[in-house]
Amino acid sequence: MRAMHSRAKRAICLVLPVLLLALVGCASPASQSPNASLTLNLDGSGSPQGVSIGLQILVLLTVLTLAPALLIMVTAFTRIVIVLSLLRNALGIPQLPPNQVLIGLSLFLTFFVMSPTWSAINEQALQPYLAGQIDQQTALNKGIAPLRTFMFKQTRENDLALFVSMSKEPRPRTPDDVPTYVLIPAFIISELKTAFQMGFIIFIPFLVIDIVVSSVLMSMGMLMLPPVMISLPFKILLFVLVDGWHLIGRSLVMSFG
Repeated sequence: MRAMHSRAKRAICLVLPVLLLALVGCASPASQSPNASLTLNLDGSGSPQGVSIGLQILVLLTVLTLAPALLIMVTAFTRIVIVLSLLRNALGIPQLPPNQVLIGLSLFLTFFVMSPTWSAINEQALQPYLAGQIDQQTALNKGIAPLRTFMFKQTRENDLALFVSMSKEPRPRTPDDVPTYVLIPAFIISELKTAFQMGFIIFIPFLVIDIVVSSVLMSMGMLMLPPVMISLPFKILLFVLVDGWHLIGRSLVMSFG
C-alpha cells in the first residue's frame, strides 16, 4: 500500500507540471499558431496593473491551498467527524469503519447540512459576480454573510465573549460588529465542546455493556478472558437493533437546526 501511494505521488508530481504547461499554452493566443512557443519573463512588471494581477493570482493560490482547512474549520465537518470517531471508539473497533469511509460520510453530511448556506452564497455573491453585476469586494462581503450567520447560530456566547475580550476590540453592539477573525475561533471551540458532549452521551450505553460483561466474567471466575472480546458482539448487536446509524445521522443533522 505504501509503495502504491509513493508511486501515485511521483506520478502526480510528474503530471502536474505538464498539465500546467498545457493550460498556459492553451490560454495563450500564440498556442493557436503552428509555431507556438512558451516564454517565461522574469523581468519586473512595468505597470501597476501587472503587479496587481500578480498579487491577485498569489492570493488565489493561497486561498486554494487553505481551502481544506477552511472546509474543516468553518463548516459542520468538525463536529460530525469527531462524533463519528468517538462512536467508532465506543464500539471498540477503531479500524471499522475505515478512515476513508468515515471522512467520506462526514463530508457528505457536511454538504447536506451546509447546502442552504452554500445556496445563499451562490445566489447572493457568486452568480451576481459572474454576471458582472458586482465587484470582487462586494461579492466577498455578500458571500461571507451567510457563512457568518451559520457560525453565529452554532457559537456559544461565552466563547464569543472570550475571543472578543482577548482581541482588545470594542464591545460589539450587533453581530455585524464582530470581526470574522474573532468569530471563527469562537465557532471552532464551540463545535469541539458540542462534539464531545454528544460523544459522551454515545459512550454511556456501550460503557454499561462493558461493565455488565466484566462483572459477569469476574463472578464466573473467568479472569483470563478479555471482557472486550465478549462485549464487542453485544455492542454491535445493540447498535444494529436500535438502528444506530440512522439515529447518529439524524442527531448530527438536527443538532445544527
